[in-house]
Formats: sequence, C-alpha cells, structure tokens
Amino acid sequence: MSEASKLEGAPLIVIEADAGLVVTAWNRRAQLVFGTGAEEAVGRGLAEVLPLAGASWDALLAGDDGEPRVLEVRRADASWTIEVWSQALPAGVRLYAHDVGARVAAQARAALEATMLRAIKENLDVALWATDERGVFLYQDGKVIVDAGIAPHQFVGLSMLELYKDVGNNPLIERALAGEPARTYAAESHGMYLDTYYIPVAGGPGEPRLIGVTLNVTEAKRVENEMRSKLELIERQQEVIRVLATPIIEVWDGVLTMPIVGLIDTARTAEIMDSLLEAVTQTRARFAILDLTGVEVVDTGTASHLIRMIRAIKLLGAEGILTGIHPTIAQTIVGLGVDLTHVAVYAKLRDALKHCLRAARKA
Repeated sequence: MSEASKLEGAPLIVIEADAGLVVTAWNRRAQLVFGTGAEEAVGRGLAEVLPLAGASWDALLAGDDGEPRVLEVRRADASWTIEVWSQALPAGVRLYAHDVGARVAAQARAALEATMLRAIKENLDVALWATDERGVFLYQDGKVIVDAGIAPHQFVGLSMLELYKDVGNNPLIERALAGEPARTYAAESHGMYLDTYYIPVAGGPGEPRLIGVTLNVTEAKRVENEMRSKLELIERQQEVIRVLATPIIEVWDGVLTMPIVGLIDTARTAEIMDSLLEAVTQTRARFAILDLTGVEVVDTGTASHLIRMIRAIKLLGAEGILTGIHPTIAQTIVGLGVDLTHVAVYAKLRDALKHCLRAARKA
C-alpha cells in the first residue's frame, strides 16, 4: 500500500504542506471534519484554508518542539478546536490532528464547576460530603466543617454511622444509603443547628453512594427562637390586656361585677361571656352585674349576645343584671324587640348593688 493510500485511510486528520506552507495533501478525514474537499484545499495556503485564532502556522511550525498543540481554527462558516502534531518532511511538513472540541468544552465546564464549587465551599455556610455504600466518608469539605473546628477531609476513611451514632440518625442514613432521599431539619451537632440533605447516587463498590449537603441554620434558628419568644410574650401581654379590659370583681359574697370599657364587638363579647360564665360557676355567685357605663356603641349582633349572656347566667342559677346602659345601646336593644321585663336593669352600679343586698337579705 502506498504512503498516499495510508494517509488517505488514516483515522486522524493528515495534511501535508510544502516549505511555503501551501497545502500539498489533504486526506479524507480532513475533508469530513472541515467540510472542505482535497480539490478545494490543495494548492492553497494552509493559513487560508485553516486560519488560526490568536496564532499563526508559521510561528508554530518554526518553533515546533514535537509536543501536541491545541489550536482553534476559526473560519467564517465554522470553528474547530484541534490537537495537532507536526512531522518535518524533506520538502515541507506533515500535520496530524484530531477534533478535541468536545473534550476542551468538557474540560472548560469541569473547570467552571470546580471554581463554582470552591466558591460555594469557601464562602457559604455549607458542608459537602460523600460516602461509599458502607457510609464511609470519601469526601468532606466546606465552611461549616471549618467553623466546627474540623479539618477538611479529616473524617475521610471513617464511618459516618459510627461518628454520628449518638445523634440518632442512623436509621435515616441507612435508608438513604439504600436509595431513599432524606432530610434532617435543625439537628444540633458540633455546637450548631444543621439542615442536611441526603442524596443517594448510583455507584459501584467504593464509589460515592450518598452525597450530602449540610447547611448551617444556627442564625435562622436563633431568629426563629427569638420570634417565638416575642410571640409568646405578645400572647401573654394580650391575655393580660384582655383580663384588664374585662375584669371580674367579687364586690360582695356571691356578687360579681364586670365593668366593660371601650368598643366591644361580637368576638370580644364572646370572650366576655366565656370569662363571666366561668367565674359564676367557680364562685357559685348569685348575682352577676354587667356594667356598660364605659360602652357607648354596640352593633345588633353584640346586643343580642349580651342578652343571651344574661339568659345563660340565669341557667347557671344566678341573676344577671345590666347597669349603665347608654341611650344608643338602649335604642339598639329596643330595635331588636328584646323583652327585658324579667331582667334587672339599673342606671348605676350602686343601685344594682343595693338590689343584690336586698335580695340577699330576703334569702
């Protein structure tokens, strides 16, 4: 087989050029990669057929040291990344090359991912780790690791199941190793609160089987606890305010009075009713006085609720008494058509107390 036939059937790109770098041979592989036939390439300058980006064929071949070079060929119709070896010939040069665009792109992506991963590990409150199928650490790094006083990769070769067995997560880790994704929330470890994602991956013996991402949520937990404490304080304060707003006073044996001040709506009236009925039951009071002197306006729903409260007091064996009804409230009650014939109503609290004392003496 002739030399020309060998070059034509070679699996690599093979190009020959004379001393002036004019193309003299162009094999089939070169035609397939660059989309240019031999009849079109032969006789033209190498730099014209395959123009380089940021380099020149003359300088590269003049300083050739026998090592392969990765070059970018950029034409108007397309571009390629090729790895090239050169061989000196008596009357020129022979180039061997292959397309490495996919490899270079993959290397660039890998380098970018490595840069991103390093930035994440060094700047965010995370730890990244991986174990094999037995739960033995293969990798361990990240800012959380450093903040915990642990050297990067310090636990590599050690069993996660043994190191953290006291945390109580071993059943969860074992399920994750078996292929079930999992997550733990605000688990306390190394003096911090940590959220951890357990991500199963496919792998053979000794290869990564479980990938972990651990987030330091200590600050978020602190804020959460602080907010919970504030909410509890607010709730306690609201309870105190409710008690102060509707105090129940035992002014005499068996006589309760509840002075109501401010605006009252249906919701507040329900609270008042619950508190008053409970107090009547606990003290076994015979009289319960609702003093409305400090209330100027109620809606029809609230007025109905007040009347029901008086009836409920009666069902407990006590007498409900209304005092200090404002004219507008009286109009609302009348508008409802409520019969107050059997309800003791007084203008002043003093009159209501006198009524209770008279009734108590008769009893």
